[in-house]
Amino acid sequence: MALVWLGKETDGGNSPTLWVDEATDEYVIQGFTVTDPDALTVIGAIPDDELVLRVPRRLMDHLPKEARGPDDV
Repeated sequence: MALVWLGKETDGGNSPTLWVDEATDEYVIQGFTVTDPDALTVIGAIPDDELVLRVPRRLMDHLPKEARGPDDV
């Protein structure tokens, strides 16, 4: 992995963080585990090799402009 730090958002002492892996052109996100039963019902089955995170919306401000959709620019 060739992680490059893009930014973080402190939320009550915790720090959801965003990196880009330049080797794979993928984002790596540190966030909070989704445990809300209603949200998990909407999400549905989660494969064993995946997990669902929640992060503050403002963390996405650290995405490079070219990675954002047309409504976000």
